[in-house]
Amino acid sequence: MGDEELNSSKTCDKKKHNVVIIGAGMAGLAAANYLINNGMEDFIIIEARKRIGGRIISIPMKNHRVELGANWIHGVLGNPIYELATANGLVNIINVPKPHKVIAATEDGKQAPFNVLQEIHEAYVCFLRRCEEYFLCQYLPPPDINSVGEHINLEATIYLERLPSSEEKKLRRLIFDCLLRRETCISGCNSMDEIDLSELGSYTELQGGNILIPSGYSSLLQLMTKNIPSEKIISKCPVKKINWNSNGNSDDLGEESEDSDQTVIEDVSKASNNDKITKLQVNVEEKPKKRSNYVEVQCDNGESYYANHVICTIPLGVLKDHAATLFDPQLPQYKRESIERLLFTPVDKIYLEYDRPFLNPDITEIMLLWDNSGSQESMADSWYKKMYSFTKVSETLLLGWVSGKEAEYMETLSMEEVGITCTKILRKFLNDPFVPEPILCVCTSWNKQPYTRGAYTAIAVGASQSDIESLAQPLFRNARDKKPVLLFAGEHTHSSFYSTVHGAFLSGQTAAKRVLSPDVSGENQLECPGSADLQAWIQGIQING
Repeated sequence: MGDEELNSSKTCDKKKHNVVIIGAGMAGLAAANYLINNGMEDFIIIEARKRIGGRIISIPMKNHRVELGANWIHGVLGNPIYELATANGLVNIINVPKPHKVIAATEDGKQAPFNVLQEIHEAYVCFLRRCEEYFLCQYLPPPDINSVGEHINLEATIYLERLPSSEEKKLRRLIFDCLLRRETCISGCNSMDEIDLSELGSYTELQGGNILIPSGYSSLLQLMTKNIPSEKIISKCPVKKINWNSNGNSDDLGEESEDSDQTVIEDVSKASNNDKITKLQVNVEEKPKKRSNYVEVQCDNGESYYANHVICTIPLGVLKDHAATLFDPQLPQYKRESIERLLFTPVDKIYLEYDRPFLNPDITEIMLLWDNSGSQESMADSWYKKMYSFTKVSETLLLGWVSGKEAEYMETLSMEEVGITCTKILRKFLNDPFVPEPILCVCTSWNKQPYTRGAYTAIAVGASQSDIESLAQPLFRNARDKKPVLLFAGEHTHSSFYSTVHGAFLSGQTAAKRVLSPDVSGENQLECPGSADLQAWIQGIQING
């Protein structure tokens, strides 16, 4: 009997760590690297999937390797992902953009004149920048205009009123509509009518354009894991419960509780009945005290892990589905409300691979100018009209995008069905019945993925940047604790770089830094191994595009 208890105790000790990181995506890996680089190795990473990377994943097709998730490094200056990639030779410091020739075609196969396409694109960009100014300059939006979609449609209507010809208006309107469909994939929403006008400018766009990694985005994962011992990553281990506070009421334990008792007593002081407060204290004391000083992370396989601190990088889509049952006690109300308000919509890719080239070598993208002014159609007959273009990845590989409800519907179809539909679309818009069928069609399914449930974060009408800041707030067990027990990271917790890999990276570093502070001096805080002084050098270079 005594030996059994001793063995049990040793097993439990193996499952006690200073830090448990939930999720082996970019945020979780960045947190782990920061801990290692600053001398703290008492941690584990628990990952639900059998692979690492989260929304970074590439797969082979017949003759290509394609990215199902993250596609580009968004910007150069101040981007830690770009610094990491250049420091390790994954991208060339001299980025020469390839020629980009776009054609825009209507459903009858007629191409829009390039000067018209250029004119509307320039007007659209101007309208979009004006939307951003409401946040950046603290302007008040026009009355009853709450969304980006409403504002751009109003501007487009005013812009088109000056044209005498109805045909001229119609063509330009179709181009505006196409650009708005594209924007739903960039922003991550079903319609731009869902995106809050006053918050569009809260996203900070880094200069330098979008950079592709020739060896694939997934090559970054090798860099992020080379210093992490393999035994520290526990895969195929979904988390079902995080018992994070055995001492009190979660609604009382926000950021402010680190430095004072004010937050802890704030809600309790509103109660006029002292018996109620006493009862609460008694109930807390009656809870089992076993491991009360640790956060317990329970997994689907029956295993439990214990930690002084947990860094939770679970995506917003999963939090929307499971936050109510995942945390014990429940998250504070302000966090639950922010999770509810923010958007996390599916954005999916459709790859079409061919055995031979068939497009003009000069063409890099075909914009699809759908005319959606007709009668309402069923989703089965219209989902594909959400697609705004096909982009040429190579001479034998095309890429299409679809977002929102249409993406959800597309995920219910077989890839063969999607490939057949895309062939019909290309034949129609190119006015060419001999466009070949693809030898392979691969579609993503981010909405169906149980450990993602969408693409990336967007700020819906009625939400704000402060909701992202609320999600990032760490939680404390009590007012006397100097360090939080539950921290949050992921792109959905970075208020300026939400929806990006570099946002996830920085949020992971921030959480790890919070765990180590004040135990680590500033001299030891390595932001990006191997990239010393790189950013300063980059800033001395004139970046174009």
